[in-house]
Amino acid sequence: MNEHIVKAYEDELNMLTAECARMGGLTEAAVADALEAVVRRDQQMADSVVARDERLDVLQADIERKAIRMIALRQPLANDLRRTVAAMKIANNLERVGDLAKNIAKRTIVIIDSDPMVPLTRSIERMGRLVVTRLKEVLDAYTASDLERAMSVWSRDDEVDEHYNSLFRELLTYMMGDPRTITACAHLLFVAKNLERIGDHATNIAEIIHYEITGDEAIATARPKTDALQRP
Repeated sequence: MNEHIVKAYEDELNMLTAECARMGGLTEAAVADALEAVVRRDQQMADSVVARDERLDVLQADIERKAIRMIALRQPLANDLRRTVAAMKIANNLERVGDLAKNIAKRTIVIIDSDPMVPLTRSIERMGRLVVTRLKEVLDAYTASDLERAMSVWSRDDEVDEHYNSLFRELLTYMMGDPRTITACAHLLFVAKNLERIGDHATNIAEIIHYEITGDEAIATARPKTDALQRP
């Protein structure tokens, strides 16, 4: 390929990575705002998260379209092919995270109508902050092509599971102690489940980064995972 074609090809790859990183920033903000809506019982913020989800769907479809076009026209090999495929896979994970953030935000209206349960809300907030941090760390690792940082997120996947299991028990205790809390607790349980799934997607992204950088789809050790309790 002549110099002009090589430069144009590299620009396309860089743009694809940049668009994926931008989508990551928007997704991270959606998760943080959805958590804030639940904690603060803020319906206006929850509505904003729901409305912004469509933008993430559009970005994911655009990244996928560009990646497929690049594969078809440029026929990338080795590192370039992995970069292209990784961007497409990460965008798919981010789109799903956006859906989960929207689901969390939708629970706010029911939670607002219930009596405040401060200890449970604090537990949800702690778990949510952990998940938001994991998501930020893995997206930063993607932007910087930092394998060590990505693997750090991957190796700590069980911490989110442990928070979920602890919260699950706490919610059951509340429901058994006062049946009037069952509806609100059930919605908080769905919030916790969605946060746990977002943590799984952060781990998925770490595995994709590992594949992009090393070319190896399998990580030597099994994903650390705490046995989950019965969940909705």
